[in-house]
Amino acid sequence: MATTGADANVSHAANSEMAERDARVVNARHGEVAPAEIAIGVIIGRTSEFFDFFVYAIASVLVFPALIFPYVDRLTGTVYSFMIFALAFIARPIGSLIFLRVDAMLGRGTKLTIALFLLGGSTAAVAFIPSYETIGVWAAILLAVFRIGQGIALGGAWDGLASLLALNAPENRRGWYAMIPQLGAPLGLIVASALFAFFLASLSPADFLDWGWRYPFFVAFAINVVALFARLRMVSTPDYTALFESKDLEPSSVLDTLKSDWRNIVIGAFAPLASFALFHMVTVFPLSWVALFTDESPTRFLVIEIVSAIVGLVAVVCSGWIADRIGRRTLLGVTAAGIAVFSGFAPQLLNGGDMGEILFMLLGFSLLGVAFGQSSGAVAGNFTSTRRYTGAALTSDLAWLFGAGFAPLVALLLAREYGLIAAGGYLLSGALATLIALGINKELGRRLS
Repeated sequence: MATTGADANVSHAANSEMAERDARVVNARHGEVAPAEIAIGVIIGRTSEFFDFFVYAIASVLVFPALIFPYVDRLTGTVYSFMIFALAFIARPIGSLIFLRVDAMLGRGTKLTIALFLLGGSTAAVAFIPSYETIGVWAAILLAVFRIGQGIALGGAWDGLASLLALNAPENRRGWYAMIPQLGAPLGLIVASALFAFFLASLSPADFLDWGWRYPFFVAFAINVVALFARLRMVSTPDYTALFESKDLEPSSVLDTLKSDWRNIVIGAFAPLASFALFHMVTVFPLSWVALFTDESPTRFLVIEIVSAIVGLVAVVCSGWIADRIGRRTLLGVTAAGIAVFSGFAPQLLNGGDMGEILFMLLGFSLLGVAFGQSSGAVAGNFTSTRRYTGAALTSDLAWLFGAGFAPLVALLLAREYGLIAAGGYLLSGALATLIALGINKELGRRLS
């Protein structure tokens, strides 16, 4: 007897529910999940995502211009590479729409498993891309396809663990809990930069471009598998399920969420633009500038980036302590003003030799850590409980699209045409966007109170 599509959906949903129920039974033997365990799951998940991000970003500067676009000059090849880099941020909101539907039909565990295997598979697939000399323009087409796959998967990788952590935060420690998910960024950068620095230092340029650069992408797949099990361990617990059932973290209709909370989504997307713009100005952009316009060794600069990321890691932790004393929105406003000042002089330091580069990176990561540590959740409290899960996912997608997706490309094009001071102007625009969004959010809160 034939099985209808509706029967198949019911069957898949039932199987997903049975798998999650079995996982909950196993996990229930360990008792309730403590906030510390939630924090570990959040950090592992975010670190894996940012590791994928930085592996691709570093390769966009050091590998793809020569491997995929050897028929143009190095600068043009890097511009093309950054164009493909941006595709993931365009695809990410589409991925959220797709996987929110998967979540509703098949359950959170199934959604997360599909998303992370797609993310790891797309990332690992990049490692097998032949060069332009081998397959011609198809190399760029495959790179674009796999990059879109990464973006769609990132949209589905939203598991709500950060929101769960925030819901468990004591009233006087919300800033501290808000910074925990952000630790994944410097951790991912440290590991990705260390891997590339090792292979650059250990191999000849020919061997690195032939096969050495591919290994970090294999590592990314392995890290995603570890992250998958760590996160499934969390989303299958009774406490997490109870929060969904109480509608504190239950996916809502995207259209309904947009209709009721579009103001909060827009404000939430623009509020962190200062930190997101700075994010690329001290990670991806300076590496491209050093590789293209100086005689500095990329290996040496990656080491500088690792040390600076450690400073940024400490700054992220400090942001939690500071925010709990002066407030997250106040801290975001102060750091946005600081980023505006930084944009007026700091980018020119990249032309200041060894000490100029080091000073730029250390100052930039210190400021970034404090700002980025509180960039998420500044307006999340505006969402009602029934819209929090979907609203947070859409806000995050749009924030990365507007604040990060085109940042390396725009900064490089501006710096090429008008000098580093123009790249500083781009950073200034992000700082102004944050200050305006925070001001609108404060006024909106006053009207609604």
